[in-house]
Amino acid sequence: MRTARITRKTAETEIEVSVALDGAGSYDNQTGVGFFDHMLDQLARHALFDMTVRCTGDLHIDDHHTVEDVGIALGQALTQALGDKRGIRRYGSFHLAMDDALVRAALDLSGRPYLVWDVAFPTEKIGTFDTELVREFFQALSTHGGITLNVAQLDGINSHHIAEAAFKAVARALREAVEPDPRTSGAIPSTKGSL
Repeated sequence: MRTARITRKTAETEIEVSVALDGAGSYDNQTGVGFFDHMLDQLARHALFDMTVRCTGDLHIDDHHTVEDVGIALGQALTQALGDKRGIRRYGSFHLAMDDALVRAALDLSGRPYLVWDVAFPTEKIGTFDTELVREFFQALSTHGGITLNVAQLDGINSHHIAEAAFKAVARALREAVEPDPRTSGAIPSTKGSL
């Protein structure tokens, strides 16, 4: 089983993340930010990763450090769990419809982080959660997971639906990309011989 455990401690956050890429989508995520926990649950469930996140952060300031630092730790865990990426599909994409929202996610586990973010939330907050933090999470995940990630909102008028569709679309694209490809005989999916 491809697994990883990351511990990250700074003056702003203390985080433990564990992931199992070949899981069943079980999750136990507790960051102190309710909406963010809900999104992490969606990520685990739809990627079929078993995932546990524990974060104690400086929420008396705001949610920013918690959300960004969890993205960093989760990206590091993904990188660790994938190892040399031998035998994976590498690429994944998914169009996710959720009520009024339609979001497309496409990604490459290339080791070359890059985020293209074409998502416009109609509100600044979802409850007490700042919508700009959705991008911050995916920027951190992309950078520390070595992921070329393109997320585009094709439709949507409800910020909650748009955010949830984005997390689910990325989850389904990740699920596809990390899957073992039975046709490659365990080869690294690159003509360079490494990723």
